[in-house]
Amino acid sequence: MTARRDFVAGVKTIGPALLGIAPFGLICGVSAVDVGLSPLQAVGLSVLVFAGTSQLAAIDLLGQHATAPVVVLTVAVINVRLVMYSASIAPHLDEYSVRWRSLLTYLMTDHVYALAMAAVEDSDRSVSLRWYALGLGVALWVVWQVTTVAGVVLGATVPDRWGLELVVPLTFVAILVPHLKEGPHLAVAILSGFVAIAGAGLPMNLGLVVAALAGVLSGTVLEEVTAT
Repeated sequence: MTARRDFVAGVKTIGPALLGIAPFGLICGVSAVDVGLSPLQAVGLSVLVFAGTSQLAAIDLLGQHATAPVVVLTVAVINVRLVMYSASIAPHLDEYSVRWRSLLTYLMTDHVYALAMAAVEDSDRSVSLRWYALGLGVALWVVWQVTTVAGVVLGATVPDRWGLELVVPLTFVAILVPHLKEGPHLAVAILSGFVAIAGAGLPMNLGLVVAALAGVLSGTVLEEVTAT
């Protein structure tokens, strides 16, 4: 019963966040169809990648006919933050089997990590991390896949004159702008933007990868400078 209780607690905790996840999933589904992916390819990408921002980046690059290595490298760069999440939560998962850790790794997203760590650090709560995190991750996964499929179905019926090709860049703008609250963040965004524009003519659409790496490097340097 403890496992069921903690699983349900995880589902209930992430419930409010799913209201913001659902439109994002719809956008991914619609965008995938708009760039020419088949419904099966769109859903397969969603299941395989299961990461909103990098999924959108992959869709955008596929729409530009980027090569597979460029798409994979871009997704890896965007998801590098998950390495830090893993290092942070790993000590709390050591007692679990490889099968459990692998499952939770697949389900690990920004929301799942943040809520799972909040439960770990809350001394007033006592939950089984694996079942609680599983509840968080499964709830988000189900909503993401369902809304992505809905977006695929919707995207296949939307007329071209609606201009859905603007959905992906506008979504990235909506994700980015709220985080530009401090000088270093703004500086990194501007630098990355200039690098992306300058690298637009690079072969195999490598401009985005170079811009992402420039952003990571400049952000790391600025963080070190401001910390001293």
